[in-house]
Amino acid sequence: MSPTTLPAGLEHGHVTFLGAGPGDPGLLTLRAVEALANADVLVAEHEVLDVVRKHARVGVAEVHTDTGPSGDAGPGTGTPQLAVVDGASTTAGLPAVRDAAHLVMEAARSGRRVVRAVSGDPGLDTYATEEMLACVAAGVPFEVVPGVAAAVGVPAYAGVPLRDAQGTDVRFVDARTASDRCWTEVGASDGTVVVSTTLDSVGAAAGELVSAGRKPDTPLTVTVAGTTTRQRTWTATLGTIAQTLKQAKVLPSPEGGRPVIAVVGERSAAAQRDQLSWFESKPLFGWRVLVPRTKEQAASLSDQLRSYGAVPHEVPTIAVEPPRTPQQMERAVKGLVTGRYEWIAFTSVNAVKAVREKFEEYGLDARAFAGIKVAAVGEQTAKALIAFGVKPDLVPSGEQSAAGLLEDWPPYDPVFDPIDRVFLPRADIATETLVAGLIELGWEVDDVTAYRTVRASPPPAETREAIKGGGFDAVLFTSSSTVRNLVGIAGKPHNVTVIACIGPATAKTAEEHGLRVDVMAPEPSVHKLAEALADFGLRRRAAAVEAGDPVTRPSERRPGARRRRSTT
Repeated sequence: MSPTTLPAGLEHGHVTFLGAGPGDPGLLTLRAVEALANADVLVAEHEVLDVVRKHARVGVAEVHTDTGPSGDAGPGTGTPQLAVVDGASTTAGLPAVRDAAHLVMEAARSGRRVVRAVSGDPGLDTYATEEMLACVAAGVPFEVVPGVAAAVGVPAYAGVPLRDAQGTDVRFVDARTASDRCWTEVGASDGTVVVSTTLDSVGAAAGELVSAGRKPDTPLTVTVAGTTTRQRTWTATLGTIAQTLKQAKVLPSPEGGRPVIAVVGERSAAAQRDQLSWFESKPLFGWRVLVPRTKEQAASLSDQLRSYGAVPHEVPTIAVEPPRTPQQMERAVKGLVTGRYEWIAFTSVNAVKAVREKFEEYGLDARAFAGIKVAAVGEQTAKALIAFGVKPDLVPSGEQSAAGLLEDWPPYDPVFDPIDRVFLPRADIATETLVAGLIELGWEVDDVTAYRTVRASPPPAETREAIKGGGFDAVLFTSSSTVRNLVGIAGKPHNVTVIACIGPATAKTAEEHGLRVDVMAPEPSVHKLAEALADFGLRRRAAAVEAGDPVTRPSERRPGARRRRSTT
């Protein structure tokens, strides 16, 4: 029996105290994902909602244990697939109280599976411990799913090892609750000290350690927003950290200070961090990259960008609509069922979707493809077909394009091919490359408009302002139409934004719109385009390090004039 499955007849529900880790969603454990998928009620703090909510099942009641200044619910309000409940609501049968312990207990008493998500690890959370004791007192069964503690995970992402081969003693201190005795004990030790504090209180914590006996020249690192793409680390000494933060123009926070992890000790010196800083030295670390595609289209590309440390932001530049005259598509689908075609070729995920919708309209399913050979222009289109229940017979072995598909397409052979006709469902603006190539190979082609592509609606005002104002570090243009449409619905990218194009034709269109192209893919592939941008970022970073300059993102520099097409 799964730990989240309630025994028959149990009066009370079940509570899972879950550690959401220090911020990186990838640090959630498999057990945590399982618990979230089975939860009836999710009780979570604002800072961990974005980490855990995507693993919760549809229909879960999501409870915010913290509210904004006005008492409104925080992130997540209005998410369509979730029943969002804030601390002041009685929706979904939950009480009108803001205290997390009451919310947890009331939901559990009604027989629900409750997940109580906390930042880091529940064993290091004082409030979680109190809530566990409340469960014990009420006879409500609970379990604990450990998470990566910030005091351990953040130094690992900052490239700061806590122990070495000599077995360094490691002490953990929460500066917000540490007593004078605690400071005295860690000050007398020569081991590594990991201090949980706030950015505004780092200097005071360093002063406490010096007063307790640590030398002012003891090295330390301070990391803010650890394990996220906003992570930033400073290296200094106990005596100089306040001045270092001041020179870096790190301003006091009006909210009382952002949480930070400071690591103090001789064996966590800057020399080691220079060699071991694997996370912040990613080629596109912290870059906001604009991807002019829908989330569905950009899924694998966005994942690739995240692996380089970037923060992808998808903005659709086209919308898909049905053809103006559906009769042609209807005849082709009927012909598919009656045996009119030897092949059907899909050149996009949208084409798969259009045929699938027409199938569903007629009450058909993937079995209608029996006896018909199926081709897909690339991996993403092939995945869409497989999700439909159709395994493609042909996917290009080389370039994922119409040209690549033609290279592998067999010529018509009247001996082996009883039918000489190909069904090609495509967009209304598709090029003639594939049609001409198939005809040259001896095939008859029914080139059918399966869907129309129209310019998408403009993105939100803040996105448009970021595009024109230099809020993005790079933009990936995957076709000429994405250039034209993005400029049309949002304006030209700012001159500081790195322009990356998938090929010469797209680059030419960008130049015609007054943009200078910085990066071009060596092959017409979105993944090669992302690789090329990462290489650009890596070279840019290496040049800054070699020159002794700080490593900055393109958006952190603001030349005056808009970038124009180069004439050299």
